[in-house]
Amino acid sequence: MIVGLGNPGDEYRGTRHNAGAMVVDRFVASRCSGWRRERKFFAELATGDCGGRKVVCVKPLTYMNLSGDAVAAVSRFYRITPDQVLVVADDADLPLGAIRMRPSGGAGGHNGLASVIQRLGTQEFPRQRIGVARPVQAVRDIASHVLGVFSPDEQVRLNEVLELADRQIHCWLEESLGKAMSLFNRSQ
Repeated sequence: MIVGLGNPGDEYRGTRHNAGAMVVDRFVASRCSGWRRERKFFAELATGDCGGRKVVCVKPLTYMNLSGDAVAAVSRFYRITPDQVLVVADDADLPLGAIRMRPSGGAGGHNGLASVIQRLGTQEFPRQRIGVARPVQAVRDIASHVLGVFSPDEQVRLNEVLELADRQIHCWLEESLGKAMSLFNRSQ
């Protein structure tokens, strides 16, 4: 299962906080059947095949802070264990252009990841973090920054990282988590 975290609705489309959903949209466009709304899961779902493996892609329709509700509902229905759930999320502590996949970890202040951890009951699931940078490192309240859209210059960099993130997901599915991390994790 591949989960793209973000906020639903047109007003959030293209915002930094929706970088995870953007990555999964790109994956779905190349490998899956297209999105369909599933009210019982509080999410949009798409299914496809990658390297002979069935893949369920999920974009929660809850707001970021309740993303775990959708992730838990879909994983229970499809009997997907946490180690088979890749959660893709923005990360303001990484510079724009950075991409980091890890096998597990904490929420790091990300409310969407915190919700998933709480609802799955574990931190032991892989995640891919997409750097969206802080406006100024000293700023603690970054809500307006992550809810803002990318500038034209940032958009060019974002398109590059979305392509790289998509390739990393394919590597994770077709090869292994370790190989995906060693080939594609980058700091900028």
